[in-house]
Amino acid sequence: MREVRVDQLLGHGDPDRPALTFKDATLSYRELADRVARLAAGLAGFGVRRGDRVAVYAEKRIDTVVALMAISAAGAAFVPVNPLFKARHLAHVIEDCTPRLVITTAERLDTVRDASPEIPVVVFGSEQWRTLSESEPSTTPVVIDQDVAAIMYTSGSTGGPKGVVLSHRNILAGAESVASYLKQRADDVVLAALPLSFDAGFSQLTTSFLVGAHLVLVNYLLPREIVKLCAKHGVTGLTCVPPLWLQLVTQTWPAESTASLRYFANTGGRMPRATLARLREIFPAAEPYLMYGLTEAFRSTYLDPAEADRRPDSIGKAIPNAEILVVRPDGTPCEPGESGELVHRGALVAQGYWRDPVRTAERFRPLPTSYGSEIAVWSGDTVYQDEDGFLYFVGRGDDMIKTSGYRVSPTEIEEAAYATGLVGEAVALGVDDERLGQHIVLVVTLLGGAGDLGKALSEALPAYMLPHRVDVRDQLPRSVNGKFDRHLLAKELSC
Repeated sequence: MREVRVDQLLGHGDPDRPALTFKDATLSYRELADRVARLAAGLAGFGVRRGDRVAVYAEKRIDTVVALMAISAAGAAFVPVNPLFKARHLAHVIEDCTPRLVITTAERLDTVRDASPEIPVVVFGSEQWRTLSESEPSTTPVVIDQDVAAIMYTSGSTGGPKGVVLSHRNILAGAESVASYLKQRADDVVLAALPLSFDAGFSQLTTSFLVGAHLVLVNYLLPREIVKLCAKHGVTGLTCVPPLWLQLVTQTWPAESTASLRYFANTGGRMPRATLARLREIFPAAEPYLMYGLTEAFRSTYLDPAEADRRPDSIGKAIPNAEILVVRPDGTPCEPGESGELVHRGALVAQGYWRDPVRTAERFRPLPTSYGSEIAVWSGDTVYQDEDGFLYFVGRGDDMIKTSGYRVSPTEIEEAAYATGLVGEAVALGVDDERLGQHIVLVVTLLGGAGDLGKALSEALPAYMLPHRVDVRDQLPRSVNGKFDRHLLAKELSC
C-alpha cells in the first residue's frame, strides 16, 4: 500500500525556500515540514487515528496551515470551518461530521463551547497546543489515495451546509490541474486572500506547495492592505472573487505593487466587463484567468487568457484532466448554442456528501450509458457551448443565492429568521447586484410586538448571510399549490 497524503506536498519545494508567510513570520519548507511532523505526532498521541475527522475553526495564520497539514499527516481528515460561522452553523458541522476534536483560537473558544459543550478543543497558543506541537516526530499512518482527506462544507438549497467529501486523489489531482494551467512555478509568490474553507482558497495552498512556491496569508480587512502586500512581497499571483475585485479596482496601485504580478484570477461569480477592463489597465503585464468551479469537483473550467478579450463572458473550457459535458434532461448531449446542464467528470469528482446518501444521489449520478457506470457531478447549473466549444453560464437550477463569492442557502436564512420568534413567514431571495453578484433580501411578516430582527439575525448568521434589507409585508404571496411564490417575489424585487 502506497502512502498518499496531502501533507506530502510539502516535500516538493526547495527545503530552504520560503513556504509560508503571515504578517512578519515566515517558515521555510524545511521548518514547515518539521512543525507539521511534530504536530502530527502530537495529534496521534492525543488519540487521532486514520479515518478520524478534526475540525479547524480559525482564520488564516501559520498555525492554521500547520494544523491542516498535520491532520493529514496523522492519517485523519481535516475539516476547515469557515471562521465567520456562528455557533448555529458550527454546531451543524460538529453534529454532522462528529470530529475527534476542534482546533481553534482563543477568540472563538466561547463559540465552540456554545455550539458543542462536550467536544474536545485545542486552542492555538495554549499550553496544550505547545505540548502537541513539540512532540517528537514519529511514523505516520499509511493511507491510500481514495481515503478521505478533507470535508469541506458548502451551503445546500435545503437544510444546513453539506459536507463535500474529498479524497487525497481529488485534492492532489486538483492541485496538479490548476497549477498546470496557471503555469505556477517555484519562484511564484501567491497572496492567499480567500478563506481556506473555500475550495478556491484552499486550492491556492495546495497549488503553491505542489510547485514549491511562496504562499503569503492575509485575512482581508481593507483593500489597501492587499495593495501594500503585493508591493511588500513581490506578489506574482492573486485570485479573488468579484466583490473583492470591485473594491480593488478603486484603489491606487503604485508601480511597486503591480510590477511583479504575473497572473490574476477570478472565481465565485461572473467578473463584470468593466472590472476586467480596469484590471487589464492596472496589471498590463499580467494574464487574466476567469474560472468557474464546483466545491463538488474543486475546479471545473477556466478561460484561456488569450481569449479574455474576445470572450469575456465565457467560463472557458474544462481544466486539465477533466471533461465538461452539456446535456439535456435525458442525458443526451446538447448541440452548440443549446442550453443544458453542466456535468463534470474526471479525477476531481468528490466522493459525495458526508453521510448523506439522499443528497449525494441527487448530485452524484451515473453518466449516460456510453460512459459505463462512471459517477459524475451533475451541477444543476445551466450552460451552453458555442461552435468552438467555449462554455457560457446561463443560470442556476435551484434557489441558491450567490453573494460575495459564497453560495448561500435561502433555507438557512429563513430558519434563522423563524428561530428569532419575531417573524410569522419568511422568504429569502437573491437580487442581482453588480458588486456582490447578488444581495440578499428577506421578505417577512412580523409577529405582534416584534423586536430588533436585524440584531437577532446578526447574532445567528455570519456577515455574508445577513440580508441586505428586510421587506416587511402583511402577507406573502402563494402559488396555486399553497407554497410561497418565490418566482413572483423575485420578479417584484428585481423591478
